[in-house]
Parts: sequence; structure tokens; C-alpha cells
Amino acid sequence: MNTEKMDHQKILKSLEASHFTKIINSGNWFENHAVIYAKEIKDTAFLLFVVSESGEKTEDIRALIAQFDDVDNIGKREPERILFYLSIRRKNDLHYFEKFMKVHD
Repeated sequence: MNTEKMDHQKILKSLEASHFTKIINSGNWFENHAVIYAKEIKDTAFLLFVVSESGEKTEDIRALIAQFDDVDNIGKREPERILFYLSIRRKNDLHYFEKFMKVHD
């Protein structure tokens, strides 16, 4: 089983290159200093990557598909509904997420 650590910086650069909107968390739903990368995938459904950082080090990345009534509420309020959630800590986690996204295209 492949349990190598993720290259977090590579993931973040990929999100920025894929035109995700970077949102600073200002609500209570995620911890302070979390950065949210969001992209609308269907009407009111967003693919989110939530990045928890401690100092200069990326601690954790979570992938979610969630519904918000408005894009401006992301990072301020909890979503109306969470459709999918995955904590990405190892390369295998990202592999499973990619498989999920291909099945649900």
C-alpha cells in the first residue's frame, strides 16, 4: 500500500492553476487560518479544498462537495448540505478522490 506523504505545495499550485477561488475562512465552520479553495461545479454545489496551516507548514487538506446558497457565504457560514467529504493526508487519499470524481462526472 502506498502511504507516502503528500506534496502539499504541488496540490496548492494545481488548485490555483485550475482557477479555484481562494477564500480566507472568517467563520466558525473551520479552524482559524484555514484557507478554502472553491469552484462551482453545479448550481449551488461547490468543490472545496480546505487547507489547514500552522505557520508555514500545511497540516491537512480536506476535499468537500457542499451546497451553499451563495458563493459569498463560503468561509463565513456552514454549508446547507455536505455531499462528499475526504481528508487528504496520503497519496492514496488523493487517488481515491480522483476515482470518485471520474465516476461522478
